[in-house]
Amino acid sequence: MPSTVAQKLITAHLVEGTPEPGAEIGLRVDQTLTQDATGTMVMLELEAMGLDRIRTELSVQYVDHNLLQTDEKNPDDHLFLQSAAERFGLWFSKAGNGVSHPVHQAHFGRPGALLIGSDSHTCAAGALGMLAIGVGGLEIAMAMAGQPLYVSMPEVWGVELTGTLPDWVSAKDVVLEMLRRHGVSGGVGRIIEYHGEGLAQLTAMDRHVIANMGAELGATATVFPADDAARSYLEAVGRGDQFERWEADEGAEYDHTEHIDLSGLEPLIAMPSSPGNVVTVASVAGEDVSQVVVGSSANPGLRDFAVVAEILGGRQIAHGLSLDINPTTREVLADLISGGWLGSLVGAGARIHQSGCMGCIGMGQAPASGRNSLRTMPRNFPGRSGTEEDAVWLCSPETAAAAALTGKITDPRTLEDSHDLACPRPAMPASYSTVDGMLMAPLPPEEAAEVELVKGPNISTLPDFSPVEDDLRMPALLVMGDDVSTDEIMPAGSRVLPFRSNIPKIAEFSFTRIDETYPERAREAGTGHVVLAGKNYGQGSSREHAVIAPRYLGLRAVIAVSFARIHWQNLANFGIIPLEFEDPADLEAASAGDEVVLEGIHEALREGGALHGTIGGREVALTHRLSPRQVDMVLAGGRIPLAAQAM
Repeated sequence: MPSTVAQKLITAHLVEGTPEPGAEIGLRVDQTLTQDATGTMVMLELEAMGLDRIRTELSVQYVDHNLLQTDEKNPDDHLFLQSAAERFGLWFSKAGNGVSHPVHQAHFGRPGALLIGSDSHTCAAGALGMLAIGVGGLEIAMAMAGQPLYVSMPEVWGVELTGTLPDWVSAKDVVLEMLRRHGVSGGVGRIIEYHGEGLAQLTAMDRHVIANMGAELGATATVFPADDAARSYLEAVGRGDQFERWEADEGAEYDHTEHIDLSGLEPLIAMPSSPGNVVTVASVAGEDVSQVVVGSSANPGLRDFAVVAEILGGRQIAHGLSLDINPTTREVLADLISGGWLGSLVGAGARIHQSGCMGCIGMGQAPASGRNSLRTMPRNFPGRSGTEEDAVWLCSPETAAAAALTGKITDPRTLEDSHDLACPRPAMPASYSTVDGMLMAPLPPEEAAEVELVKGPNISTLPDFSPVEDDLRMPALLVMGDDVSTDEIMPAGSRVLPFRSNIPKIAEFSFTRIDETYPERAREAGTGHVVLAGKNYGQGSSREHAVIAPRYLGLRAVIAVSFARIHWQNLANFGIIPLEFEDPADLEAASAGDEVVLEGIHEALREGGALHGTIGGREVALTHRLSPRQVDMVLAGGRIPLAAQAM
C-alpha cells in the first residue's frame, strides 16, 4: 500500500501494537530534547530510577527558558542540569546558546529520526522529515532508560499546499490560516502532514515555523517530507551527509484532507488571548501598539530577523514603542552581524536581547498594562507575558515590522504606498555560521560515573505519591470551562519558574490564575479533591509541574469533557485519574464545592466501561481512554511507583 511520510516514520519505529487510529502503540525513540523549565524534573526522575547512562542515540539538555539571574535559583539549576548531563551522558547546551528547537535542528536534526522532547514545540523538528513529538518529562526519562514511547495512534491529516505566497505574506500566515479554520483543538488526535507543489517555495526554516505551531492546533506532530529543501538546509549547516529522502508514495491516502491555496492568503494575526483567535490584519488595522517582540521558537530563522531589518533599514521605530529582538541562537546572531542586519536593527532603535525564549515564556519583556504587544511567538494565553491583564497579538515578522514602523497594527501591504517600501526578500548565505563552543559533548562513561549531582538549596526531591483507593469521596474545588491551558494551571514567568525544582514551593501557584484561593482550599480539603473542566483541558505547554504540583496538594482526579494529549498523559503518569463526562451536560449542572463520590474505581478502570458516580448528589456516567498499561500506572500512584514495584 502507498504510504504517507508519517506512516513510514511510524512503521520504521514501531515496536509494539498495531498502527490503527486510536490504538496504543510503542515507538522506538532515537533522540530526546529537554529544556531547563522541564529538564530539572527529568533529571530528578533519572536519579530516582537509578539510571546509570542514557540508552538513546543522543539526548540533549538545553538551557533556554530560565535565563534571568535575579538571584541564585536559576544559576543553581543550570549547574544541576550541567552535572546531570555529565552524569547521565547527555549533550549540554549552555545558557545563551539559543532556543532548543532551532539549535537542535541545526546540530542534531536527522531526517527519518524519532525525536521526543519535554517541550510541546518539539514538533518543530518535523520540518526536516522527522517524527517529532512533545511529551511530558517522565516519558523522556523512560525513553532515556531505553523504554518505548507509548502514544495513541493518530490519524494522518494531509494538507495540500498549492500556489505561491504573495508579497508580504510568509510561513507564519500559513499556520495562522490553519488556526483560523480549526482553532486550538482542530488537530487533536492527528499528525498534520503537508504536501503538494506549494512546498517548493518553503525553506526548511519556513517549515519549522509551520511545524512549531502545530502544537497550538493540538496535533500530535507535524510532518514535512525530507526533500530538496531539507537537503539544502543540512548542506548550509555543514551536515549534508546526514540527508535521507523521506517522501510520500504516489497514491498515498490520508485519513483527512485539507487544501490551502497559498496565493489566496493575506496577512493574519491572532488576537488576545488565544492562538486560535485569528483574523486578517486589515480588519484590525489602526489599533495602537506599544511593544513589538521578534524572536522565539515560532519564527527562529535568520530570514525572520533579516526581513524586519530590511523593512526598518534607514528608518526609526515609532515614538514611544519598544522593539525587542531575541536572536534565537548564537549562530543567528553571528549571521545578523555578518550580514549587516543587526546594524540596521540597532540603528532603527531596537533593543537586542540574549538568545533564548525570553518573553515567550514570560521571562522578561512584559508589556505595559493596557497596551497592545505584537509578537512573532506561538502563544498568547492570558497573563503568559508576565503582565496579568495583557493584550498580546501573534503575527508574522512582516506584520510585526510594520507595526514597529507605524506604532499601530498595520497591514504590511500598505507600506508600499505609505512608506515607498517594496516587499523585501533577504538573500540568505550559502552557509550559516557555526558556533560549537556552547555545546558540551557527553563525557566518556568512566568519567561520567564519577560525577556528583550539584544540588542547590532550591532543588528538592520528587514527592512520593500513594496508590489510588478503590472508593473516593472528595470535594470539587474548581469547575472550569473549555480550553483551560497549562499556563492557567501552573503559570510560567519569572516569578514562578525559578521554583521549578521545588515542588512544595511551586505548588503554591497552582491554578492561581483561575482562583487565588485554590492552594489554601486544597490543603484544607486534606485527603484529596477533584477539579472539573470542559473541552481540551490542559492545552499548551508540556510542563509536568501542571500535574505534579496540584497532585502534591491532593488532586486525585480530573473530570473533563475532553483532554489535550500531553496533559492527559502527564496526569496518568503521576497517578491522577483522567475521566471524561459521558454527557457534557453533567458539567453544566456542577458547582464548585459539590461532593464527588467515585466507587469501585479499580474494577471500572480495568474493565474499560463507564464509571458511575455522583457529583453533588446527581448521578453521572464517566468514561476513560486509558490503556491497560496506563490503568496499572494510575492505580499504582504513577509510573515511577509502578516501576519500583517491578524492581
